[in-house]
Amino acid sequence: MAESSMLQTCGHPRPHKREGPKARFGRGRVATVWSILLSAVIACNPQTQETAVNQGISVIPQPAFVQQEEGAFTLDKNTTIYLEAGDSAILRTVGFLNERLEKAAGFTLPVVTDDPLAHGNEKGIFWLSAGWKPESYTLRAGQDRIVVEYADGAGAFYGLQTLLQLLPEAIFADTPQRGVRWEVPCCSIEDAPRFAYRGMHLDCCLHFFDIPFLKRYIDLMALHKVNRFHWHLTEDQGWRLEIKQYPLLTEKGQWRKETVIGSLSSGIYDGTPHGGYYTQEEVRDLVRYAAERYVTIIPEIEMPGHALAAIACYPELSCGLEDHYETATRWGIFKQVFCPKEETFTFLENVMDEVFALFPSTLVHIGGDECPKTSWKQCPHCQALIRKEGLKDEFELQSWFIQRMEKYINAKGHEIIGWDEILQGGLAPNAKVMSWLGEEGGIKAAQQHHEVVMAPYPKYYLDYWQADPDSEPLAMGGPTTLRTMYEYNPVPEILTPEERKYVIGVEGCVWTEYMPTPARVEYMAWPRMCAIAESGWTTREKDWDGFTRRLETHLARLDRLGVGYCDAFFNPFIEFHKDTPADKVVTISVDAPDTEIRYTLDGSEPTVASQLYEQPFVINRQQVVTAAAFRGGKQIGTTKHKAF
Repeated sequence: MAESSMLQTCGHPRPHKREGPKARFGRGRVATVWSILLSAVIACNPQTQETAVNQGISVIPQPAFVQQEEGAFTLDKNTTIYLEAGDSAILRTVGFLNERLEKAAGFTLPVVTDDPLAHGNEKGIFWLSAGWKPESYTLRAGQDRIVVEYADGAGAFYGLQTLLQLLPEAIFADTPQRGVRWEVPCCSIEDAPRFAYRGMHLDCCLHFFDIPFLKRYIDLMALHKVNRFHWHLTEDQGWRLEIKQYPLLTEKGQWRKETVIGSLSSGIYDGTPHGGYYTQEEVRDLVRYAAERYVTIIPEIEMPGHALAAIACYPELSCGLEDHYETATRWGIFKQVFCPKEETFTFLENVMDEVFALFPSTLVHIGGDECPKTSWKQCPHCQALIRKEGLKDEFELQSWFIQRMEKYINAKGHEIIGWDEILQGGLAPNAKVMSWLGEEGGIKAAQQHHEVVMAPYPKYYLDYWQADPDSEPLAMGGPTTLRTMYEYNPVPEILTPEERKYVIGVEGCVWTEYMPTPARVEYMAWPRMCAIAESGWTTREKDWDGFTRRLETHLARLDRLGVGYCDAFFNPFIEFHKDTPADKVVTISVDAPDTEIRYTLDGSEPTVASQLYEQPFVINRQQVVTAAAFRGGKQIGTTKHKAF
């Protein structure tokens, strides 16, 4: 039967009309596609969205439309993959499926590359191209076949990520799993992204991370349909990218002699040099690796501030107000910034030329944040330049600096994006804004009809505590919980419908002052990045209860992948609120669904018989709150304590 009649017969009409497969098939060809492949895919016995979650449709990010049916498709070594001949990108994508199967199931599936429709009566997994919007796909699973239709290579890849999440979580294991039935629940899924830009940032300057970890980071992004890797490569504390014309940047600028212990104000240092950089060959390899997973790498070269590592190598790039420059050993903002003179622009243009040769991305990030004006105010050259160009002040000088660099970058066929501060003194004509200082910068840019990526702190800052700071390692601030990140709406209500079109995406930011190891990065990023990924992809209305139910299943997948995520999801979060000097008001929450919280005030361990938390309560100075979450009479997660 035709697609539309099939869905209507199932009692669940399509949420919106889509075009069918590409016109090159012809009208008769379209009929053949649906009659041979789809009419037998799904038994018409639909379940609700909620039932689908409970029965095995727990995909993150949530697809636009999901309908589960009775039955399942069983995948075994006799299952064949059928796809169109000559499509190397799709061949690579199904290769990822076979890689997973080889590790977890101990077998791979044969792949036939000719005309999938010639095999329409056979059991298997069929991949068909269709003329839809970029990155979109549909997946229909019946007891005899799975049909994935995709708009482009990215759509096919995202269809695969959904297919993997429909399989048992054991598919993400790295060793053969015995006794697993590799079943996909019968279902119909239609999906397309909310935003074109769905980003994840990683600062590799405050702490250096090697290429194998970056590949793992990209793999986790791709699993969640995140398609932009914002790679922070230059900072006051270290320059990480090989630039052949300026070898000192990595010979010297990669190193800092030691690193502050604790916060930037502790005054205590470890006495150990820290460094690391990426060769151009390593960069090319990572760019290829990411592209195969439909992730575009956006490099960030900071200017005019956060430039101390470069200035330590080439002091002539500064205003020359000091006789010695050294790569920073603590965190924070430094007054030593690029001086807007010809030597500096020659340097930056030469650097950008090598960056353009390494990164195919049209978009490049030029930073632009936290640029103190102290040196510029004291610099005779800067003051003369302000007068010569008729600028009002140093803020307009920064705008002049950014606009000059934008002209050069645009002339080379690239576009710039920068942090909110590039708005200061006037926004460069073609610039995009990454809004981090709350929403104000993003709102202002969108109102000026400049494209915006929303990455506001603390809402999307993953270096903030995600649980009670009293029981967590040092972080930047917060807390910013999983629920906070999930419920944040990245399109501000104040914008008009026309202005909202300029919000092109979202990004989670990982600054690594307090993340010296890959394990710490993963702990801080996950599972909160799941919430940001869902906001970037999903067009459905937010549903915290539904998200947490899907996430609990999803955490088992992250377990299989060895991701050391924060387990605060299962733990009570005890918060004290000021009242009088003699008391505090207590609230307790837990992210895990279908749980109850039991607590005591005398320091004893909570049990299922302890006081049930139902509403906020008051404690005095001598009482200690001890709480645990329970489900079905059994404790989940860790017992938490908090004293006055």
